[in-house]
Amino acid sequence: MPTLSSGGVTVSENSESSLAPAVTRAVRILSLLAEARGVPVPLTEIARQIEAAKSSTSNICVVLEEAGLVQRRETGYVLGRRTVELGGAYLASFNQIREFYRVCAESPVLSHELVQIAVLEGTDVVYLARHEGRAPLRLTAGVGDRFPAALTAVGNALLATLPDDEVRERYRSASFPQLTERSTQSVDGLLAKLRATRERGYSIDEGEVFPSVVAMAVAVPARLSGEKVLALGVSTLDSPIQPELSAPRRQDVLAALRDAAEHLSNPMAPPLPAVG
Repeated sequence: MPTLSSGGVTVSENSESSLAPAVTRAVRILSLLAEARGVPVPLTEIARQIEAAKSSTSNICVVLEEAGLVQRRETGYVLGRRTVELGGAYLASFNQIREFYRVCAESPVLSHELVQIAVLEGTDVVYLARHEGRAPLRLTAGVGDRFPAALTAVGNALLATLPDDEVRERYRSASFPQLTERSTQSVDGLLAKLRATRERGYSIDEGEVFPSVVAMAVAVPARLSGEKVLALGVSTLDSPIQPELSAPRRQDVLAALRDAAEHLSNPMAPPLPAVG
């Protein structure tokens, strides 16, 4: 049965062949509104996108509105407050996410950095949390954003934990978006980066997503069987005149990332040194 991937959710393209057509359409509506990022989507457009009659689409939207999952505006529908509560409940299930903020705050180095934690979803990474130790770097990803794993430091750290054969299979029919002139554009190029990542023990993005942003990342091993591997990364602005992640600072950030990864994966790790 054909499927449609929308906003990270894969659903049946033919709702009528689904075991629960109304539920399938509701999921597609929520995914559509998520992709709209706060811009109201008219009912007629929702019906067109999910290939359903306007009347049945309206009925589903009414139920979603009653549940607080969508909100009706003058010009259309947006996601409702209940989705935030559900998302918060999902993130709370990750013990590492709750501890991420404490670890960043207690680290003498990371407390001053922009630090992000992410998980691998197919060929994308999804950012789960963000600590801003300096002025916000608005070019980088926010919580819930998806970026191509092949281009990001956190994505490379996560892909490097997989065998090359699995990486090739994931990218068998995937495209490589060219966000900058440095963006990786082939599976062979990606595999070369992953081999380098494994050898040195960390990944680096030097302007592949944004020309002026560099990032370093390390993998955070899962604590228990069945948990997902996470990646912890630091992003910063960079320039040829004043490279931000060069020389001693790069080594300090790397050491701090490794310490943080150990604490997020091992609750018995010794305490971090106090912030000076």
